[in-house]
Amino acid sequence: MTNAAQPAAPDERIKEISAFRKALIRPELGGIVGTIAVFTFFGLFAFDSGMFNSQGIMNWSVVSAQFMIIAVGACLLMIAGEFDLSVGSMIGFAGMMIAIFSITYGWPVWLAIIVTFVLCCSIGALNGWIVIRTGLPSFIVTLAFLFILRGFTIFLPQVLERKTIIGGVSDAAEGDWLAPIFGGKILKGLFTWLGDAGVIATFDRGTNAGQPVVDGIPMLIVWALGLIVFGHVLLTKTRFGNWLFAAGGDAEAARYSGVPVNRVKILMFMFTAFCATVFAVCQVMEFGSAGADRGLLKEFEAIIAVVIGGALLTGGYGSVIGAALGALIFGVVQQGLFFAGVESSLFRVFLGVILLGAVILNTYIRRIITGER
Repeated sequence: MTNAAQPAAPDERIKEISAFRKALIRPELGGIVGTIAVFTFFGLFAFDSGMFNSQGIMNWSVVSAQFMIIAVGACLLMIAGEFDLSVGSMIGFAGMMIAIFSITYGWPVWLAIIVTFVLCCSIGALNGWIVIRTGLPSFIVTLAFLFILRGFTIFLPQVLERKTIIGGVSDAAEGDWLAPIFGGKILKGLFTWLGDAGVIATFDRGTNAGQPVVDGIPMLIVWALGLIVFGHVLLTKTRFGNWLFAAGGDAEAARYSGVPVNRVKILMFMFTAFCATVFAVCQVMEFGSAGADRGLLKEFEAIIAVVIGGALLTGGYGSVIGAALGALIFGVVQQGLFFAGVESSLFRVFLGVILLGAVILNTYIRRIITGER
């Protein structure tokens, strides 16, 4: 009888990676650590301020959801190796076009929303096409569109309405079938029951006496969660997700392997524009108006959230879950500073510090992945 087969000796050409390093190269690591640190900090210093009651949780959840919506699009585009600096201007432009179509021209709100989506996604496709055809860095192309879109956002309402804020969208949206998908709330009955049961706070006087302070989950949050799930599944469970990593990691090698790099990148520019438009529609439905100053600096906040979430600026590496955690950190900190009684301007200081720290960490991770020293 022969002895049982001995296990094969490990291949010396394969470098073993410790469990610590395996955890370290997970793109979500920075977001997880940051989230734990932020919640711990505000749990210690702002717990009694109302930050973690039903209304406080809803406040920072809404702000985080805003960041999440644009961070998902920015994340997938960065993994594909490109940037879009026109996101903030796209938000302002999309909101203004909805107001112009529905208020100035009297279109039904549902038609104004659909046409705006088509228009903005077409601009996203144009961004991608110019980048592909000219070979210019996406940073330069989208920086140009940042100014172009912002200029139109200011110019058009001044010419048509002699003002830079157009209101009346809420009234125009009354009875519209599409507007509630962006501006409504869900689970209202559940929150009413929670209020009656004493689980969440209710108004104790006035016309709303007995009604829950938080009466439902805004569609903004639903859109954020839906886009996160969609982006994560697309990135990790589909062939297109593999194409994204390949296009951002080494575009030429990806082309030789049959990856339609140009199509992938153009679609991601369109998806980024789609996310910005979702943000804009939700914002217009919430405020009932469109303003020329909406969306300022949102492109940088989206990129910072993605970097905090572990994406490399060089492309080919990142995580939608990490980007969502980066956005959550933003929302919690922005609202937490208010609850903790800290000067709100320090939020910008926080952005700069955490961006620098995230880039340093990501650079170290890239060196581990590539074997550089």
